[in-house]
Amino acid sequence: MDSEKKYKIFEGKVALITGGSRGIGLSIALELANRGCNICFTYLKDHSSAKKSEEILKSKNIKVLKIRNHIGDSESISGVVKAIKKEFGELNFLINNAASGVMKTSSELNSHQWDWTMNINAKGPWIMTKEVSKIMPKGSRVINISSPGSKTVLPSYFAVGVSKSALETITKYMAIELSEKSISVNAVSPGFIQTKALDAFPENLSIKDLAKRNTPAGRPVSGKDVGNVVAMLCGEDAEMIRGQTIILDGGETILFR
Repeated sequence: MDSEKKYKIFEGKVALITGGSRGIGLSIALELANRGCNICFTYLKDHSSAKKSEEILKSKNIKVLKIRNHIGDSESISGVVKAIKKEFGELNFLINNAASGVMKTSSELNSHQWDWTMNINAKGPWIMTKEVSKIMPKGSRVINISSPGSKTVLPSYFAVGVSKSALETITKYMAIELSEKSISVNAVSPGFIQTKALDAFPENLSIKDLAKRNTPAGRPVSGKDVGNVVAMLCGEDAEMIRGQTIILDGGETILFR
């Protein structure tokens, strides 16, 4: 299948990217928009970034719907589904990208911080997928964005790491359950990427240095890399990939450093 035909598969389809106004989420939104997808994206607080991203996406000659939403508030998710159904009628691709968390060790973390992290990174994507699947036709795709901390112990990453492990397990279970509707579910686990999200890490942990470091592939992982893999999983060639977590780190995690 040539690249032109691959792109035509996306034309007129509708994608929702949670947390899609900046960082990795915006990179994914741009890649799908470049292939002809209409884009819905959620954001929480940064109105300025959301407005700028909306304008950039609209310049691709597609329809764009931005929705303010806190994915950690499960009761608000039905409003997102209603807005998409009203504007587009259905949804073809869901990318659960929105994430947050408190950077503390298990002994430092309190129960409120645990709940905050789990609600956004695990419960939210589960509820979003469950509700959005009601307006998804056969052949739709769900892609969850995970992180290396689901499998590797990172400094002060306890709650986030556990939440991402939960997300990868959710991916497996929902891949089976939603297969009855011919909806596939997978996850992508990118390496560290230089985005504002890394500002949440304490400076003394040197996590930002990981994002700048070359991988065995000869360069750091980029947001565009993530967008390309997400688009691949949304395409017809990925029909037989189900319940998997794709590691996208240029080989970084197989090294001992």
